[in-house]
Amino acid sequence: MNYKNISLVIIFLIVSSIYSTANWSSENNLVSEDIELVTIDKYQSDNFSTRVRFIVIHYTSLDWENSLKVLTRPQYAVSSHYLIPESEDDSYPEDNLLVYRLVNENDRAWHAGDSQWEQRTNINDQSIGIELVNTSECFYEDHNKNLDYASNYICSFYDYDPLQINLLIKLLKQIIDENDEIKPTYIFGHSDIAPERKSDPGPKFPWQLLYQNGIGAWYENPTLDRYWRKFNNNEAPSIQQIQCGLKRYGYNIDITSTMDKQSFYVIRAFQQHFRPWKSDGIADIATAATLWSLLEKYFPESLDKDMNIICPSD
Repeated sequence: MNYKNISLVIIFLIVSSIYSTANWSSENNLVSEDIELVTIDKYQSDNFSTRVRFIVIHYTSLDWENSLKVLTRPQYAVSSHYLIPESEDDSYPEDNLLVYRLVNENDRAWHAGDSQWEQRTNINDQSIGIELVNTSECFYEDHNKNLDYASNYICSFYDYDPLQINLLIKLLKQIIDENDEIKPTYIFGHSDIAPERKSDPGPKFPWQLLYQNGIGAWYENPTLDRYWRKFNNNEAPSIQQIQCGLKRYGYNIDITSTMDKQSFYVIRAFQQHFRPWKSDGIADIATAATLWSLLEKYFPESLDKDMNIICPSD
């Protein structure tokens, strides 16, 4: 046996072991602090998308001071990315209205709650939430047996401050420019994604003004008139067709073919957004014409050659 060769092999293994572990600390096999981490941005991939897909508009139902308290203190467990005050609020301390960022856009604010748009839930994970100081509010009596779901609430809606809306429009344009996943139909109110729980931003919110500034969705008046005449001169759409249309547009609604509680709330939310002068939850011809006009503009594939809605299969 060649002990000399064996000795050389043993020495080689020992040296190799020492060398391979030289860059590790002796405790817990952690990487040595002597090694500097360097990251390089020289190469960039085009294969990515932004986290943000939706923008949700809210009202606070409170003045500035209490809005800020609720949205920032841990005991309330609610937040938004932005808070915009309104003029003539005695609790607001500054001379000029400012836009306040409460949560970084890269982080998840807690503003949407249990909600859905299209087939997407967990809206907080995919959205930017904007709260507007406005004292509009709704009160419900869910357990009053003398009232049904169409009459168990009362709401007080107040006009929005023009300066506040001006700031909102500037903010929205900036957000949209930085997030290419945001489509016109992906800018909506809290009531659109949670119609049985929420009524904000309410029928006083100027959705049409936003559209005129290149933000969000709206219908074309000639198209609305065409469908209104069509439905007046022929058979009006059934509640099943209206449910199918609302689902096609993005609302979370089951196709039941009956005018039920969920349909009332979704229709009311749709009306508050697109027909705010008559948001009673009743599926009239004007509401149907508005819905068809929006589908033709943004989801033309949802209509057949006779302009009937192709109902979703799920």
